[in-house]
Amino acid sequence: MATKRYLNRSDRNESESFEDADEKSYRKTQWVKLNVGGTYFLTTKTTLCRDPNSFLYRLCQEDPDLNSDKDETGAYLIDRDPSYFGPILNYLRHGKLVINKNLAEEGVLEEAEFYNITDLIRLIKEKIKEKHVKMTKNDSRKHVYRVLQCHEDELTQMVSTMSDGWKFEQLINIGSSYNYGNEDHAEFLCVVSREYPGTSSISSDFEPTDRAKVIQQKASRM
Repeated sequence: MATKRYLNRSDRNESESFEDADEKSYRKTQWVKLNVGGTYFLTTKTTLCRDPNSFLYRLCQEDPDLNSDKDETGAYLIDRDPSYFGPILNYLRHGKLVINKNLAEEGVLEEAEFYNITDLIRLIKEKIKEKHVKMTKNDSRKHVYRVLQCHEDELTQMVSTMSDGWKFEQLINIGSSYNYGNEDHAEFLCVVSREYPGTSSISSDFEPTDRAKVIQQKASRM
């Protein structure tokens, strides 16, 4: 009986060894090395095969139509910019688009189109569209200017009562305006501005931007 139990245990250990070997062999064949523009990337076939219509899927299937070459290390050679491949690979890994601030979305889009990753192409196009809409919205905001004339003794009060988004742009001394006792009191032009959303009509209380600039130029020559 003891011998029989020993043989059973031996057979079981041998069987487990074969299973471990198969598992290791499977894992080894799952890893893929890519040489993209001289930079190496190590990933799995599972990651590269997320999109069955993509270039990378066909690469893993060793599609003969791709005419893919390997370097001396066995890595697949891909003549593309490695900087823009990083966001592509990370998207395939976790399904999220993360682009470093020094990379342009248009560049990542070009790579996504090259690798033919459909969902990523759509996602980047939406991101670019949102960016353009935001930029257009920001560009539609206008600055309106108002030129106020005040005396020296009124400046403090004017500063303390500024509100509602108004801010000083320029203070211009246009000389003495009147004598009060034995003192001359200077007179100023105070240019203030406020940002408004783009609109076709602006209150007539505000001087147009161009006119405000003209007044500044004239006053600076006085």
